[in-house]
Amino acid sequence: MPEITGIGANVFDTLVKVPFFPKEDTKLCVETVRTSGGGPVGTGLAAASKLGASAAVIAVLSTDPEGTFLRNDLEKYGVDTSLAEFRDGKSFSATVLLNCATGSRTCLLDRGTLPKLTLTDAHLTAIRSSRVFMADGNELDAAVEAAKEARKAGVHVLYDAGGLYPGVERLLPYADILIPSAEFACGSTKKERIEDAVQDLFSRFSPQVAVVTDGANGGILFDGNELRRYPAFPVQAVDSNGAGDVFHGAFAFALTRGWDFYRCAVFSSAVSALKCTKIGARAAVPSLEEVRAFLQERGWGIEGW
Repeated sequence: MPEITGIGANVFDTLVKVPFFPKEDTKLCVETVRTSGGGPVGTGLAAASKLGASAAVIAVLSTDPEGTFLRNDLEKYGVDTSLAEFRDGKSFSATVLLNCATGSRTCLLDRGTLPKLTLTDAHLTAIRSSRVFMADGNELDAAVEAAKEARKAGVHVLYDAGGLYPGVERLLPYADILIPSAEFACGSTKKERIEDAVQDLFSRFSPQVAVVTDGANGGILFDGNELRRYPAFPVQAVDSNGAGDVFHGAFAFALTRGWDFYRCAVFSSAVSALKCTKIGARAAVPSLEEVRAFLQERGWGIEGW
């Protein structure tokens, strides 16, 4: 059985590298165009697998060429797709503009026409037998059902709360590893400071830990006792697309190794930083050995990592 299971977005990305962000009603020659698998949970699982955990996706993927690409891409990074269903319909896709001047990314989404995921006994057995279940707010009904079953079985539920979408508050009570973006944390709590937002989320939903990611500023975690800031690692960023997804996948991997939450956060921040130095959400995920070397070069003791 896989150590990590996940339900969420699996997206066919078209990555368009541009020298700067275009103005309206102008033309701009692109530098490169490439395709990649994307989506928070899909990329998170790929990252966890590349780092060394066993991972399986639970999803509905399309029989169209994009769906076939997504299946092959997940398998390329070692993610088990045997629990995925393949149905007729248009794949979830995104066009992503990568701004070379800043390293930022802008996404244009087409959510496709695939039917919703319905959980089977095989899905639930895999979830209950895993160590971490990942969700990102997509496939919400199935994700909530899976999260409930995971918690009953003593499995960590890691919720990648990246955006304030309708209904996602249904997942919050079941997430014992709650990792929202600063946008989600402050927006959902109406707090201006992430320090206040993370404590508010913790008091309302009682996870084991709440970890707010804040991009180049690193982030903050709160376990009910101590509020701690973890660092961002400065790098020459060329592509930030998927950086948050990779952070969550790295955190899931770290949980399977039994590390404390602060170590999980520092490790995940390093993985995310290294990912940003290369093009591609999944292709740029570093190996565990590369992460260890990166941390050691920056003065972090890595014994046991």
